Amino acid sequence: MNQVIASSYTDGPALTAAAAASCLPTYVPTTLPAGYFQIGRVWRLRAMGRISCAVTTPGTARFDVRLGGIVVFDTLAIPLNIVAKTDVQWALDILLTCRAVGSGTQANLIGSGIWLSEANINVPLPSVGPGPGGALVPFDTAPVVGAGFNSQSALSFDVFFTQTVATGSMTLHQFLLEQLTP
Repeated sequence: MNQVIASSYTDGPALTAAAAASCLPTYVPTTLPAGYFQIGRVWRLRAMGRISCAVTTPGTARFDVRLGGIVVFDTLAIPLNIVAKTDVQWALDILLTCRAVGSGTQANLIGSGIWLSEANINVPLPSVGPGPGGALVPFDTAPVVGAGFNSQSALSFDVFFTQTVATGSMTLHQFLLEQLTP
C-alpha cells in the first residue's frame, strides 16, 4: 500500500536566479522521524510545473533531493533547449531506494528517473514532432548512490532546483512524494 509522505496543493515559488533554492511551497518540506529509513524502502517523487529558457543562454536545469540539508539525489545538469521556450510544461519522476541505514554518513539512497519537457535540448516544437523529449536522470551517467546521511536522526526533506543562468524561470505546480514499500 502506498503512503503519501508529502504533497502540494499550490504552486511553489517562481525561481529565476542562477542559484539553488527550494522549489516546493513552504508547507511541503517535512521532517522524517529518526529511524524512518529501512533497507529496501522505496519512494516515488513526482513533480510537474512550467519552465522558460532563453535562446542565446538557455543554461541547464538541475533538481536535487535533500535530507537534513545533504544532497541524497541529484539529476545533474540537464541541458535546456537552444530554442526559446516560455512557460512550457515539465514533469519529473524519480524512484529512490534505501540501500543502507546507520549513523554518521552510513545511510544512503540510490535513485533514477526521467525529466520530460519541450524545454529539453533538441526537442522539436509539438507541431512538428512527437511529444516532449526526455532525459534520464541522473543526466548522462549511470545511477549512483547519493551522499551518506544519518538515518538515526530526524531529517528534514526538501527538493531544490538550480538553473545555471538567470535568463529563465521555473515554477512547480504539482508535487507528490509517496512511500511505495513498507
